[in-house]
Parts: sequence; structure tokens; C-alpha cells
Amino acid sequence: MTHVKTALTFLLFLSLACSITTDLADESTAAPQITAAPTSAVKSTESAPPTPVAQPTRPPSLQGSSQPPVTRPPLGGTATDSVTYSVTNPTSNVKLFVRVYSPVRSALSPALVLVPGGKGDSSDFQNDPSQLVSAGFVVVTFDPDGRGQSAGTDDNNGSIHQDGLAAVIRFAATLVNVDKNKIGVATYSYGITMGSGALARYPDLPLKFLIDWEGPANRNDTGGCTTPKSGHLQGMYACTDETAWSQREASTFIGKLKIPYQRIQSEKDHAQPDAHHAVTMINAALAGGGIPLIKLNDTKITQKVELKSLPPLIPESQERQRGQNVAKYALELLK
Repeated sequence: MTHVKTALTFLLFLSLACSITTDLADESTAAPQITAAPTSAVKSTESAPPTPVAQPTRPPSLQGSSQPPVTRPPLGGTATDSVTYSVTNPTSNVKLFVRVYSPVRSALSPALVLVPGGKGDSSDFQNDPSQLVSAGFVVVTFDPDGRGQSAGTDDNNGSIHQDGLAAVIRFAATLVNVDKNKIGVATYSYGITMGSGALARYPDLPLKFLIDWEGPANRNDTGGCTTPKSGHLQGMYACTDETAWSQREASTFIGKLKIPYQRIQSEKDHAQPDAHHAVTMINAALAGGGIPLIKLNDTKITQKVELKSLPPLIPESQERQRGQNVAKYALELLK
């Protein structure tokens, strides 16, 4: 009888041990709970937040700007394709339409910000971007407030437009394929007013040089104040309106620059009767005393010039090679 009780006790103990071992095995091999992330645009409120993706650092004046991810292009050849962006003018809060053309290369590229003439916008540039890209430049064009694809009110190259240009220049310095030490501005015609105004008022802009293609100097050129029926701003501001013109005369800004100034001037100006405005701009640049290099086409200027004794101007046969000339002088200024 004792042997039977012992056997029963042993069988009961063995049964309990097997039961415990099975439970532990079941618990240790159970699959962990996995929450699948939704594949649609709708995000689950219970899922973990995504890992932040590092973005280029922008100056405070560019807050509110949107910049899609930019990847550095591969090596070889040139490109005519472009990418569009939105850069906020910090003064007007208008989102400016910006277009960037990039050469296809792996190395960092110098950049040129192009400023349109008259009441124009980025669509005015036809061949210039492709010619400049072929020369190795990242090219940045934009629509100022109230023009092209930018909302807002046209400021006629006054301080609001100048503030917008400054924001575009700072934006250009954030592009991942741009050499931030090799950025220049090229202005076309009346764009010199916006360009010189922005550069004079924001001396901290990361710029290497300013190129001025046949830009008018003052109210006499753009407001018809001495030559009746001339200038696209004639009748818009009275010639005695100092408040308005203090914002819109390139000759008052150019002498405040501290970077090289290149003037491009042909024998027959595209808008003015002669090259008197080139004389005014060059002499104003000299009078400022702080510009390290002043050039008129291929000639370095070190003393006051006169209309009757100007250095050689670009022949009319080459006048249409505007983009090529801008590229040529920009490359020289980078040396």
C-alpha cells in the first residue's frame, strides 16, 4: 500500500511540473505586439512620431519659406531643367516665386541671382539661364512682389522689392549645390535699382560681386525728369517727390557697396539715347570710395570718366550676347 501511495504522489508531481513547463514555454514564444504604421496620408494618433529629417538652416528673414529637398546632381554635362521654390519677402509677407537652374555636376557651383529689368519678372530671361548654366553657374531667378507668379503689389523696385531680393539672395546661399563663397548678383536694366538698393541696405549679404547690364542711374533716366517722354516710371512719381525717389535711384546706392562692381555697356543702349547713365553710375561708384574694383566692360576704372572719353564699349554686333558677356565677367570676378 505504501508503494502505491508513493507512485501516485510521484505521478501527481510529474503532471504539475509538465503543466508549469508548458505554460512558461507558451509565454516565452508568444509574438510581440506590433502596431503597423498607416500607409495612407492619414496618420494614426497612437503611432510613434516620425524621426525628424534635418533641413538646411535658413536665416531668420526667410522664416516661412518653403524649400523642397535638394539633391546634388551627378557629374557630367549641363542641365536646362529647373526647380521652383517659394521664398517669403519678410517685409510684405508675400511668397515670391523663385526658379533655380543647376548645372549637372558633383562639385559645388558658383551662383548668380538675376534681377529683371523694367517691370519684368523671371519669364523675361530666355537664353541667359541656359548660357550661364553652361558656364557652370547655378542660376536663381524670381518674380518680385506683384509680378509674374508672385502675389502682392508692385513696388517699382523700392524698399519692399529690395527686401524681397535680399531674402532671395539669402535663400540662394542655402542651396546644397551652391558654393556660399561664390554668389553674385546680375541686374538687367532697371533691375540695378533693386539690386544696388538691396546690397547697400544689407551689406551683410553673402555676395562676391555685382554685375550691372545697362542700368539707368536716376529719376532723369526712369522718370523723364530731364528728357520728356522717357522712362517707364514717368508720371508715376513727381520729380520733386524725394521720399519716392530716395528708394529708387541706383546712383545714390552704388557708392555704398563694398564688393566689385562690373558695368556692361554697349555702344547703343537698349533704352537710353547714349551712355550718360553709365558715366553717372561709374562716377558715383568711384565717389563712394569703398568698392575694391570698378570695371566698364574690359576696362578697370580708377578715375572719373566722361561721356566723350569712355573706354571701349561693346560693339553693336555683340550686343545680343548678353548672357555670354555676363558669364564671362562673372567668371573673371570669381578669380
